[in-house]
Amino acid sequence: MAAGEEERLASSEVAGTAAAAAPAQETTPAPAKTAEVTVTAAETPAAATETTAAPAETGAATAEAPATSEPTPAASSGPGPVDASNLAPIEATPSVDENGTTGTGETDDPGFSDTDSAIGSVSFSSLVSLSDSIREFRHENGRTYHSLSAGKYWCPNDDPENGRLDIQHHAHRLTFDGALCCCPKEAGAKRVLDLGTGTGIWAMEYADDHPEAEVIGVDLSPIQPEFVPPNCSFEVDDVEKEWTWSKPFDFIWWRALLGCFSDAQAMVQKCYDNLEPGGYLEMHDGTFPPECDDGTLPEDSGLLQLTHLAAKASANLGRPIDVSPHYAKMMEEAGFVDIVFAKYKWPTNPWPRDRKMKTLGHWTLANVEGGLEGLFLALLTRGAGMTVDETMVLCAQARKDLRNPNIHAYWPAYYCYGRKPE
Repeated sequence: MAAGEEERLASSEVAGTAAAAAPAQETTPAPAKTAEVTVTAAETPAAATETTAAPAETGAATAEAPATSEPTPAASSGPGPVDASNLAPIEATPSVDENGTTGTGETDDPGFSDTDSAIGSVSFSSLVSLSDSIREFRHENGRTYHSLSAGKYWCPNDDPENGRLDIQHHAHRLTFDGALCCCPKEAGAKRVLDLGTGTGIWAMEYADDHPEAEVIGVDLSPIQPEFVPPNCSFEVDDVEKEWTWSKPFDFIWWRALLGCFSDAQAMVQKCYDNLEPGGYLEMHDGTFPPECDDGTLPEDSGLLQLTHLAAKASANLGRPIDVSPHYAKMMEEAGFVDIVFAKYKWPTNPWPRDRKMKTLGHWTLANVEGGLEGLFLALLTRGAGMTVDETMVLCAQARKDLRNPNIHAYWPAYYCYGRKPE
């Protein structure tokens, strides 16, 4: 049996389950050994090749980036009406045998033995039931959410949200000039873990680019494709629980996980503990609310109201979405060295004059505008006591601000990576 299969069978929540198919506050001053800079997307470097090389400092003037051949996405008019009813989770359908009897897969036969040849079929039936239950997503306010560790994560897992995640991935690659990561593990990784892999797009692209690497993507939802590179696999698991992978990793990738964890510091420590000496952790996350440097975003705007409420709601739920400015400090406390920490900006729409930033604004608008309801419905109804209708109205007001080119706002985002000492 392959090593990847042994680890998958050892997963704490879904043991034996088959591989799943389917942004502002100031940064806490970084410690002396942390290289900290602020960069714009137009000035973000390509992937770092030295462990101590920090991204280039931002100058007062913005250099004109070369023309990009990236297509410009069409602006979305937003999703249609949302069903305001809260639906109960779908119940698993009991198995029925050929005689029409509902069964549990258990036996009352006193002669039943672990050595009986039928034991394999009983185990397989149990695994199928578990796999099916994970795919029976929770329905809430017209959207679907993960069923494993239900209620932990605030974003849906349905097709509209999955499409948004892929747009977000493209915006990320555009920001970093095509690079999949910034740390030295852009090349040379052998065993890679993609935390909260989502649609699996990063894991699959990394696996394609690095056929020598074993890439594992893990998520609460089995929404990844069925056909993947041979060196890429996906698992359904809750990474806040005990990790049961038998071998350490030399690269752990963490992106868009804001609001996922009740204790982000503990998760950073868990990553450190599961890296081999010399291995890297790289983290990318935005934060709320959006920022503006020229005063064109009114304090009473719908966009600021929405994102301030979201930050409060996430704190009420015990899973804050504004921790990314502290990632460098978390890494240092966990024991990482050669830490690089930087801020970058995603314009809310194509308002910048810089060509690359303008293109990035198009993609950021496409990423956020159509996904507002998915991003905020669960947060505000679960954590702020708002109704679906109230949330939808506020999202509509925020959408007008997102589309307004006279509002020069941006989503602040951060990346941070560090190395586990040899």
